[in-house]
Amino acid sequence: MNQRLTQEQLNQIITEVQALQLRQEAELDQQQVRDILQDLNLAPELLDEALIQVRRKQALEVQQHRNKLISLGVATTIIIGIGLTVFFNQQQSSLLANVSAQQDRITLESNNGNLNNISRSANAELFYRVTLKDAPVGKKLNLSCHWIDPSGQIVKQNNYQTREVKTSVWETFCRYTINSPANVGNWQVEMFLDNRKISQETFVVQ
Repeated sequence: MNQRLTQEQLNQIITEVQALQLRQEAELDQQQVRDILQDLNLAPELLDEALIQVRRKQALEVQQHRNKLISLGVATTIIIGIGLTVFFNQQQSSLLANVSAQQDRITLESNNGNLNNISRSANAELFYRVTLKDAPVGKKLNLSCHWIDPSGQIVKQNNYQTREVKTSVWETFCRYTINSPANVGNWQVEMFLDNRKISQETFVVQ
């Protein structure tokens, strides 16, 4: 059964045949090339070696072009990666910059009231409880606390990471035990979020 062609297919075939014929007419066989070399007073016996060199140069050009494309792809990937990293870091910094303390207080473990005066003879473990607002949901926060005695010396540092934040208003705490060797006078406790102070409270040790 003969295959039938549409006029569009026929036109495409004619165009393709014409292109093939033109390319074939433009190509020379080796004998024609040797004749041309003789006319130019060049050694025909060097034709085979010349063909090898031409093919090597063509292969080298193809490889160099491929290497350029690969290098360009790698460079593009690196640039995109750096851009995304900078973007996400900026987003993260922006989220953390919004975090602040909504409320803070000093309590015992019972979490009652707000202590202003503590007796060092009680050997009490103090809890500095801070309620954060605008906390980034789904993130873990790196927090630290400095407990500072009346001389201005940091006698205790708490460094910790919170659990994954579930709500934008988030409660956290750090703790320190006041015992008999503690200096009497006005104390301070400070909370930091990634080295940025977000809250501070004072209390008196008697």
